[in-house]
Amino acid sequence: AGPAGQARRRAGSSDAAPRRATGRTRGRVNVAPLALPPSGAVRDALRRHGWAEGLAADAASGLAPLALLLSDIPTDALEALVPYAGRLGLDVLTGEGWAVLSGSRARLGALARPWTVPPALAELAMQVGTALPADSPAVWRIAGGAIPLDRPVLFGIINVTPDSFSDGGRLGEVDPARRHADRLVDDGAAALDIGGESTRPGRTEGVPLDEELRRVVPAIEAIRRDHPSVPISVDTVKSAVARAALDAGAAIVNDVSAFRLDPQSAGIAAERGAGVILMHSRGTLTELASYTHARYPAGVGAEVAAELADAIERATSAGLPAEAIALDPGLGFGKTVPQNLELLDGLGALLRLGRPILVGPSRKRFLGEVTGRDVTARDAATAAACALAYERGARLFRVHDVAPARDALRLAAALAAPGEL
Repeated sequence: AGPAGQARRRAGSSDAAPRRATGRTRGRVNVAPLALPPSGAVRDALRRHGWAEGLAADAASGLAPLALLLSDIPTDALEALVPYAGRLGLDVLTGEGWAVLSGSRARLGALARPWTVPPALAELAMQVGTALPADSPAVWRIAGGAIPLDRPVLFGIINVTPDSFSDGGRLGEVDPARRHADRLVDDGAAALDIGGESTRPGRTEGVPLDEELRRVVPAIEAIRRDHPSVPISVDTVKSAVARAALDAGAAIVNDVSAFRLDPQSAGIAAERGAGVILMHSRGTLTELASYTHARYPAGVGAEVAAELADAIERATSAGLPAEAIALDPGLGFGKTVPQNLELLDGLGALLRLGRPILVGPSRKRFLGEVTGRDVTARDAATAAACALAYERGARLFRVHDVAPARDALRLAAALAAPGEL
């Protein structure tokens, strides 16, 4: 049997067969990517047989496997989908109002053409097209320049707080923070992230504005003098702190609320030409690291992607260009251990948003649950999480201990592009 027959058989069991749904009307089909880790093996085989690098990479990208979860499919569209997708060589699993499509990017792209598909599939085809991964940005624009994304970029964390979950109290003054910055840069940090307000689990109150300014601004000024070529990001949800930090020499605003808690930060970043990191989170500042809002009935990946798309719209509406935006899925923030693992594994689904992906798994609670390690002994797991995230499309990594993450990412990058060693 050909591909169409295979698709019908996969959809034909008693548990998965499409059933007629009375009263369903045509509406917007929801499409969520189910990311699969990429492989450079096809590209490398083509290069060994004489294909030029760019042509080999483009052809391999078209053959890369992808899977999509479609929901809210009208009955007529679902009945048309199975035979049509089968003719395109796609595999299909279906149930009432939903389907999973899998196949190469090129074949899914052939489905994503509303002008060629049967009329019942036109709206579905359009949504499939919007869900396919976008081309990866080559650079991320920040104040004063750009960060290239052709290699992993490590952000070293400097917490100038007395109560950080990982290193609270060690770097609360300027001189210890400067020495720590020296070590992070020596170990391979390409940027430094400085924060004066902890988001640790269990906190019950925020840091007053004056105190956060007292912690953050002198550290940024001093470290900027010590390392003038190293970009600095300020980790804050307060617009007044963002403004002062940018005045002190920061180039990036890292907002764990993605401008939900203080929308004025977006306009300030836009005025100063700063880069921004928009992290997925839910709830108030004291709820961010709790499980209060850890409910994702549509799937954690799909809901995180949708809420980050809203965050992009907030930022661009305030005047920020898309090129200045990086996205953080918020590992460890409002997600249970299984949800964090699912989100990490499916990270590539965020690539359809077209912006660089930053991950911050460093020493997080879910790594401790998986490994049984105390917070002080999670750097090996952090490095492994970073390498897995790189495979799935992340290019920016925020960590406490740079050296082990650097080595893991160098190996991951070498596997992705062995000819560039």
